Amino acid sequence: MTTEPPQRPSGPAHSAGEPLEVQITAVGRQLGQTLAAVLESVPGEPHGPQKLATTLGLDKVLTSRAIRAAKHRDPIAVMQLAPGPDPMRRLIRAAKRHGSPQGVVDSALDAVEQFERLIREEAGDRGALGAILATWLPDARAEFEYRRKQAAYKARSLLKGAVAEVNLAAVVLHPAADGETIDVLWIMGLLGLRRLRPEVALKFVSRRVSGESKPRESVTLGGEPIAGTNSVTLSQFCDAPPASLEMHRAGDVTHYMITGADFGLKSRSDLIIAEANLAEMPRFVAPGSGRKGYVFAEVSTPSRVLVFDTFVHDAIYPGADPSLFIYDTAFDGVANVNDRARDVDRLDMMESIKGLGRGVSKARIAELPRHTELLESAFGAMGWSSAEFRGYRCRIDYPIYGSQVTMAFEAPSRGG
Repeated sequence: MTTEPPQRPSGPAHSAGEPLEVQITAVGRQLGQTLAAVLESVPGEPHGPQKLATTLGLDKVLTSRAIRAAKHRDPIAVMQLAPGPDPMRRLIRAAKRHGSPQGVVDSALDAVEQFERLIREEAGDRGALGAILATWLPDARAEFEYRRKQAAYKARSLLKGAVAEVNLAAVVLHPAADGETIDVLWIMGLLGLRRLRPEVALKFVSRRVSGESKPRESVTLGGEPIAGTNSVTLSQFCDAPPASLEMHRAGDVTHYMITGADFGLKSRSDLIIAEANLAEMPRFVAPGSGRKGYVFAEVSTPSRVLVFDTFVHDAIYPGADPSLFIYDTAFDGVANVNDRARDVDRLDMMESIKGLGRGVSKARIAELPRHTELLESAFGAMGWSSAEFRGYRCRIDYPIYGSQVTMAFEAPSRGG
C-alpha cells in the first residue's frame, strides 16, 4: 500500500498562546497522522504488533502502543496512547531503514519534536501530561488513577511498615428507640494485616464528629457496655489468626491499638470488631438547613482494597440514595460534610457507590467468603431484620492513605 506523505509542517503545530486543550489537540492530530503514515509505509503492511516488532527489530510493547495510537481518531487519545518521544524516534528511524520515504520520516520526526516540546513546556514531564489528558478521557483517567494509587500504596506500605489486604467497614443505621435519633452499628476490620517492620504502631478508631452534647453509648452486639476488646472482637469470622488488641477511649473517640511485635509473613492476622452506638446521630435536621446525614470510613492503614458498606433502615432517609465525598484529611483531620469550608479538601476521584438492593444477599465479597454470614449474625444479635434495610457499597482498589470516604444522605426535617 502506498501512502501520500503528509505535508511537512512549516512551523509549530500549536501556539503557546492558545488554550492548552487546543495545543494538545493540534499536536495529537499531527502525531497521529504522521505516525500512521510511517507505519503504512513499512513494506509488508498491514502489520500486527509482533510482525512489526520483528520487521523493525523493536520490542512488541513499543510497536503495540504505536499501532494503537496511529489507529485512533481522537487526537487527545493519540497523545495518551503514544509511546514517549525517544521510543517513537527509534521506531521512525527503524522504519526509514526498512524503506519508509524521507518525507514521511521527516514529518513524523517533526511531530515528535512538537510532542516533546509540549511535554516540556506545558506539563513538565510525561506523567504530568497524563494527568492532564485523563481529565478529558474517562477510560484513560480510570487507568491513570488506578496505576498511581497502586504505586502510592506500594510506597506508603513500605514507609508505614504495615499493609492490609482488605480494609472492611460496614455500618448499619437503625431508628433509635427515642424516635429522634439513629442507632449506629459498626463492623470494622483489617484482613490480611501484616507488619513489614518490627515495632510499627497500628490502630484504627471509632469516632463521632457530629458535635452531639450527650456522650456516646457504645455497646456490644448483645447490648452490654463494652468492657474490653474481647467483648467487641468477632474472631470466629477471621481466616488468619486473630490480631490482639488494646482499647483506649478519649471522649467520643475509641482507639483500637493492635498489639504484638511479630513482623514479616508470619505476622499475618485478621481483625474484625463490632460495636453499636445508641442514639448516635440526629435523625432529622432543621427545616431549610440543607444539612446531610453521613457516615464515613478512614484509610489509616495502607490497604489493597477498601470495602465500605452502608445499610439503611427503611425509616431512615426515606427515598434518598447517598452521594460520595472523599476528603484529604492531611491538613485539618476528619471532615464534617456539612462544613463547606472542607470542600477544598475533597478529592476528585472516579470512585462511585453501588446499590446492593435490600438485605445482605448481594453484599458478598471474594476476600471474605463469610461476609454475608457475618452481617446476618450482627443483624440478628441486634434484633434487626436485614430485609428492612437497603444497602450501598463503595469499593476502592488501593484507597489513598489518609483519605476519608464518606456517604452522605439528604436528611429529612421534622414533619418534612
